[in-house]
Amino acid sequence: QPVVDACSEEVVSFEALLRWNSADHGFVSPAKFVPLAEDTRLIVPIGTWVMERACHEAAQHWPEHIKVNVNVSPEQLLESDFVANLVRALSESGLDPKRLEIEVTESIFLRDASVAREALESCMALGCSVALDDFGTGYSSLSYLRRFPFDRIKIDRSFVKDLTTSGSARAIVSTVIALGRSLGMEVTAEGVEDRTQLHILNELGCDEAQ
Repeated sequence: QPVVDACSEEVVSFEALLRWNSADHGFVSPAKFVPLAEDTRLIVPIGTWVMERACHEAAQHWPEHIKVNVNVSPEQLLESDFVANLVRALSESGLDPKRLEIEVTESIFLRDASVAREALESCMALGCSVALDDFGTGYSSLSYLRRFPFDRIKIDRSFVKDLTTSGSARAIVSTVIALGRSLGMEVTAEGVEDRTQLHILNELGCDEAQ
């Protein structure tokens, strides 16, 4: 899924999205299979495969200025070999770490905050950037922004969806953009579907639209 500069509309990155077309069940929504994979811990080998595949695709087939964004689940991040697997994926693919952005949700800090922070700091030390995904839908987002220096905030699509019809949604988006700017973090709006939304985001000073 492409992410564009909200002003120039040039593609700056792609988010790697996992989809399952089952021979037995047809297209299976991620809303169904991802929670099951997390419950059974199959998300760990699946996530490792996604990381390897995404790094390979970006390194071998994309222009060098285009980044790749990969979601990492709490179960995967908290594994002791997560950083080693990440280093291997980067090394084997030849991808510059600066072209990889790790996306996490605040739920990672509900499990083991110290281990999660150490893993994310290791990602940043390698040169990767780290984004807080689905911002605005959790319980303590502001405290996590204070406790960890994310490179990017991603505004949840539920706010962007109502951007053209709801004054409160627009106020929230505007506030998050201002918050990100004051903290030195870039802001990406998720779920942008039409040019009117993009125009509003541009007016509000949002950095990127997905």
